[in-house]
Amino acid sequence: MSTSVTLDPFQGLRHFEDAMTRLMSEPRASRPWSPAVDIIENADALVLKADLPEVKIEDIDIRVENQTLTLRGQRRFEKDDAVKGYHRIERSYGEFVRSFSVPSTVDTENVQADYKNGVLTITLPKKEAAKPRQVKVAVHNSEN
Repeated sequence: MSTSVTLDPFQGLRHFEDAMTRLMSEPRASRPWSPAVDIIENADALVLKADLPEVKIEDIDIRVENQTLTLRGQRRFEKDDAVKGYHRIERSYGEFVRSFSVPSTVDTENVQADYKNGVLTITLPKKEAAKPRQVKVAVHNSEN
């Protein structure tokens, strides 16, 4: 009795592709989340903008310590008992922490934050010595 064995050289690739497809399509609710952040610098300050949709202001904590800005918070999953079955949950929930190094040119005593329409804006003002200055230089005519 002879048995024939067929080798599939792409079997490993297919397993990898199947695993990636499952990873990308499974609900993200069980994975930790990290809000997207933009950091912009202008002449007077560094400005950090974080997307925090449906995060309550009382669930946000901002601290500056040892030249590190830490943004911590939580987006809570609010289960609606009137809803009997979710078809898909892709948005992430739970606690998050983001930390950023703050340059020594920032005046950490005067950091301000504003929360509007799900966007947290943190303004880190520069120290006066770090702000760009423009100095007018007088030109003398030395041909006389």
